[in-house]
Amino acid sequence: MAKRFWTDTTTDADDDGHFVRLDGRELKTPGKRPIRVPSAAIATLIRDEWDAVPLAVIGDIDPQVMPITRLANVASEGAEERRDDLVAEVRSYSGTDLLCYRAPEPEALTQRQDALWGPWLDWASNRGIRLDTTTSLLPIAQPEPSLDAVAALARGYGTFALTLLTHLTAVYGSAILALAVMDRALDPGEAFDISRVDELHREAVWGVDEDARDVRDALRAETVILGGLAKHL
Repeated sequence: MAKRFWTDTTTDADDDGHFVRLDGRELKTPGKRPIRVPSAAIATLIRDEWDAVPLAVIGDIDPQVMPITRLANVASEGAEERRDDLVAEVRSYSGTDLLCYRAPEPEALTQRQDALWGPWLDWASNRGIRLDTTTSLLPIAQPEPSLDAVAALARGYGTFALTLLTHLTAVYGSAILALAVMDRALDPGEAFDISRVDELHREAVWGVDEDARDVRDALRAETVILGGLAKHL
């Protein structure tokens, strides 16, 4: 981390994509790789993150308040070389997708899961991804053609979008919810809440752990920002 060393924050573009300049110098990853994003809108959002750093900042710049920059760093630091690994990661998540594992009881929770999770499994099924559900804690084998369909969708994304898809999949614990957000069929904040049905039910029954709630709220806020990038891809 470094203290603010620039005054002007601008955007630019070349044949490889859009990027940000700090006092005319190209913004790069911590590993000194060029940062390129697929749209001017995303470059502007990164510019805004850097422009928001106070000129008289005391201490080091906090990367935690720059989620889009962090994602761009990951996408630019070798994600292109790791595309097959990222696709495999999304495919693997779909094999144990959160939406497929239902609680056997209590009834209030199972009804909530059915109401919130069922429609998105139907959405996936309409796209060639038919996944089975279970009330067992043991993993079940999902149809290989469905997993291959998830991989094919993931493979069709550009590197930045694939990096975002992989991140959202891990946050939600669900490749289906992440794909729906990327397809702009589902709001990223709503997807987050859907993915936390079990946790929210426990809170309703046993009370709120304020520290855990604060962590969840912070992650939700960041996920809303990152998931919102789908409309700029």
